[in-house]
Amino acid sequence: MSAVAQRTTAVSRMVGELRQLGGLKNVDLANIVGVSPPTVHRWSKGQGSPTIEKQQVIAELRWVAERLSDFYEPDEARLWLQTGHPQLDGEKPYDLINEDRTAEVLEIIDRLESGVFL
Repeated sequence: MSAVAQRTTAVSRMVGELRQLGGLKNVDLANIVGVSPPTVHRWSKGQGSPTIEKQQVIAELRWVAERLSDFYEPDEARLWLQTGHPQLDGEKPYDLINEDRTAEVLEIIDRLESGVFL
């Protein structure tokens, strides 16, 4: 058994939900928020905490992953988040989320929801 106990924190829950809903791995989340995979692993265990800015990105990414889970399996959602999207001028949804442009990503998901595919 590990000498360091696992704690449940808001961040550790969000990291777990990003795995479950968005199919994201520690390395994916690390690349998105600009930290190392071991740092994400520590967060997932409730050890340490990201900056407020990184917490915001994680929370928004989690919200987007939850919305995507209505349409895609986790591995498909992961690919959707990491691939340039034609309705976003070829930009990757996770880059926009990282740039505080989550509303643009959510607009695309709203179009999926309403059946409008441009």
